Amino acid sequence: MRTRVILDAPSNLGLRPPAPGTVPGCYKLAGALREQRIVQRLGALEGGVVVPPRYDRGDWREGGGVFNAAALAAYTVKLADRIERHVRAGEFPVVLGGDCSIQLGASLALRRLGRYGLAAVDASADFRHPGNSERIGAAGGEEMALATGRGQDDLTNLEGLRPYVRDEDVRLFGNRDEFEDDRSELAALKIPVVTVGDIREWGPDALARATAQAFEIPELDGFWVHLDADVLDPSVMPAVDSPDPDGLLPDELVALLRPLLGSPHCVGLNVTIYDPDLDPDGTAGALLADIVVSAFAES
Repeated sequence: MRTRVILDAPSNLGLRPPAPGTVPGCYKLAGALREQRIVQRLGALEGGVVVPPRYDRGDWREGGGVFNAAALAAYTVKLADRIERHVRAGEFPVVLGGDCSIQLGASLALRRLGRYGLAAVDASADFRHPGNSERIGAAGGEEMALATGRGQDDLTNLEGLRPYVRDEDVRLFGNRDEFEDDRSELAALKIPVVTVGDIREWGPDALARATAQAFEIPELDGFWVHLDADVLDPSVMPAVDSPDPDGLLPDELVALLRPLLGSPHCVGLNVTIYDPDLDPDGTAGALLADIVVSAFAES
């Protein structure tokens, strides 16, 4: 078994403020999961913290591109440096966010090392970009587009490595069935989307095993797993910024994650979006920690 390393990436730079004068609380995710003893329960090493810049949108206005862009670019490089170090050492980084923009740090790190796939488990595709939306701004809802090279150069072409992930190397899981517009564009790009309905029809274990096998091709050096807590149904995970109905249940998510994380070709995981500010009794955070720990257990 590869050595797991817990690394905190408590960035909220990619989300809009939940209310004027406030900041998104997902930067507390790592601390909340640590309170659930996730390091000890995973038998992981301590990887420390990659401290993000201050959340400050300044005088940004709608139409001004991605807010916090300079801070996001700097943080992506800083986080990539740490992730790259662990992957090169043969370790398995478990990165605790943070909003979904931290996935750019992982994608940049792996792009430096070769060609890697990405399995994104998320309620939405996070594929908003200038070609399909006039409301660009929050990188946490745009990171998949940015990672595949769509959007402003200062985020999509760091170190001249655009795209960090190729379209054909992306797999999306857990999108809500009603997001038809997202799926039509992605289908045209040949980016597979497995909805909640698909998962229930075909079975999470079977789909995940097929995906892990699909990543076992000579052209790929491995793959990364991105987990957004909003893939879960709000009945069990209300503590997210967009609690869309009809999501996965805990057992379904564990069954989906386990074959992916258990693949020898999987090189790391990041966990995002859970907001402890929306979970005063810690119930949802405890559940998320249980899911991550169970997903690493041998089947």
